[in-house]
Amino acid sequence: MKKLVSLFLAILMLLSAVPALADTVVDRDGPTITLTVYSQLANYSGIQTGWSAALLKDKFNVEINIIPDQDGTYETRMASGNLGDIVVWGNNGDDYKNAVAKGMLLDWEEDHLAEDYAPYLWENYKAALEANRTINGDDKIHGFGHSVAFTEGSHGAFFYSWDLRYDLYDQLGKPEIADLNGMIDVFKQMKEICPTDEKGNETYAVSIWPDWDGNMVMYIKALATAYYGYDELGIGLYNPTNGEFYDCLDPDGPYMECLKFFNQLNQAGLLDPNSMSQTFDVMSEKVKNGGTFWSIFNYAGSLAYNTDDHMANGKYMYTVLPAQARPIAYGLGQLGGNRVWSIGNDTEYPELCLEILDYLATPEGSMTMWYGPKGLMWDYDENGGAYFTELGALCNNDKKYDLNGVQWTSPETGNTYTLSSNFNDGCLQINNTTLAQDMQNPDSKLGETFNKDTWVSVITSTTYPIQQSWRDWTGVTTSEQYIEAHPYLIMPELPYSESVMDSGFKVTWSQVTNAIRTYTWRAIMAKNDGEFNFHVNEMRKQCNNYGYDQCVEWSRGEANIKWELTQQLMGK
Repeated sequence: MKKLVSLFLAILMLLSAVPALADTVVDRDGPTITLTVYSQLANYSGIQTGWSAALLKDKFNVEINIIPDQDGTYETRMASGNLGDIVVWGNNGDDYKNAVAKGMLLDWEEDHLAEDYAPYLWENYKAALEANRTINGDDKIHGFGHSVAFTEGSHGAFFYSWDLRYDLYDQLGKPEIADLNGMIDVFKQMKEICPTDEKGNETYAVSIWPDWDGNMVMYIKALATAYYGYDELGIGLYNPTNGEFYDCLDPDGPYMECLKFFNQLNQAGLLDPNSMSQTFDVMSEKVKNGGTFWSIFNYAGSLAYNTDDHMANGKYMYTVLPAQARPIAYGLGQLGGNRVWSIGNDTEYPELCLEILDYLATPEGSMTMWYGPKGLMWDYDENGGAYFTELGALCNNDKKYDLNGVQWTSPETGNTYTLSSNFNDGCLQINNTTLAQDMQNPDSKLGETFNKDTWVSVITSTTYPIQQSWRDWTGVTTSEQYIEAHPYLIMPELPYSESVMDSGFKVTWSQVTNAIRTYTWRAIMAKNDGEFNFHVNEMRKQCNNYGYDQCVEWSRGEANIKWELTQQLMGK
């Protein structure tokens, strides 16, 4: 007994000598720490500014320096042995797996790091963390994928919103639009009644941009996804209903059909002639000024155009689907998507990085990333429903709303910060999500999702007559309800990770995809059918010379993997 008591006392003394784990490793009184965030999803380079910079300074005493993924950035950072403090991946394929294989990413289970410093993540993201383990060759957890849902659901919000200038459409008598050709007819009529924008510049059906091109030209493959419901995969499109793969150079395939559509727009004077050289921001200003009639994305359509001023004056951009369109919806699930949050293995601040990711992974952190600081931009009312403050509503209606000089007092520290930049520039430019925006918000007592379009306060807010006209025509209140009533395809959430390419094939892939992008743009901007056919034929010739067949074979193999996973999910 004496030995047992002595052993017990010794253990107590040992435990008392070990400091208890602090609630946080944040040192608010020390110098501000600069963390490097290498994000393959970022469209911004440099120190984060604006309201999110103030929030990070207040909560964690950090500033973040964002490194986007430009040509050679990944290779340079890999060679240096230091990817960054926080590392965000565009997908969980080749680059990510190579970093895992070379030991470049933090093991979240080492010394119970995630369990101790990211307790919300550790408790609520278990399936997503384990899904990450399954794709890692070392059987460790190095992060989690984007848009996690705590419970399985049918699908997220429709990403492709098919926004059209409804006020002009209404003036035309709302003619039936059957297909893409019908869209062109409507665009021509719209230009006749609205030839110039608010600045006196010529109007176009659509304005596109090259910034976000990948293996293919983004807007071409995205229209195929929006119209047919086929998801991008490799150098083509994947049908989630039967596993079929359509390579982008198939003369009768969806990519070529959509390429021809955009060239028809160009030949008819309906495509912004600066599309090939402009940036996303330049395009956005044109949309905001009423320079376009249509976008398949709400962020390049209604979100930019539908200001209070426009709607009060009877101008409105909202969803109008062609009858034959079958847009895609992405399934919700607990595994998370392929855009991975991770931490560099050489960071000096692994605990601090985990605490930051843990906050971003909470419901409040997610709401903040989308809508700004709680209390300043949004809050919960006496019924437990989310609502925008007056300032938040202004920012929601105009993402470029100027916040310079606005003061924010932190409810956590009591410190007051003078904000800078506009709302959009102040958003966290890492450009990734944690929770799925369309999952139910655990903090809402009204069963709302994070998506503002489901908030009772938004649905019951003041409606302008032009909005009510759209609702009367469709018989529903929101874009989601409208598309839900039409045919659509669902891409289920799958535990899929892109296969690794060997170094030789990477060269082939790069040459082929570069040729696809180059000649797609030339074909888009062709002045006549002869020139269009010439560029398409050159694209096929160049791609075949580089090894197009190998790229198709690889892509088709990935489609087979996805289909097998789908069959397993369906229990077949």
